[in-house]
Amino acid sequence: MNQSSITQNRQTRRSNVLLAASIEALGAVIPVKLRNLSTEGALIEGNGLPVEGSEVLFRRNELSVSSRVAWVLGKQAGVAFREPIPQEDVLRNIPSPRYRAPLIFRRDGLAVRKLSADERRLAESWAWTPSRNTLGE
Repeated sequence: MNQSSITQNRQTRRSNVLLAASIEALGAVIPVKLRNLSTEGALIEGNGLPVEGSEVLFRRNELSVSSRVAWVLGKQAGVAFREPIPQEDVLRNIPSPRYRAPLIFRRDGLAVRKLSADERRLAESWAWTPSRNTLGE
């Protein structure tokens, strides 16, 4: 199945996540990764997923929804909920973003302080001493 056709057929906006969830099919509980979630369905990823058209029970924390496997492609599958879930349930299962400190890209300034008499003498000797090595020696 072409995944571009999947995204074109969506009726509701999905929120990208990476959370643990599970599906129950024929009495077997299959742990899955929840990749995105909307009021009408979800994208899951896992091993041993049921075939397309299977009736499943989608679970994520306290959310439990009767669903149908809409498509399967490798380790990923689209799950269509039998009844749309309230937007509040979708938002409850999407973690709020963590604060990230802004990155500041600048060079530290040079510290300006007065040189001691010894430091000044040393700096002047380095600056004014002619090189003893000449080219070709």
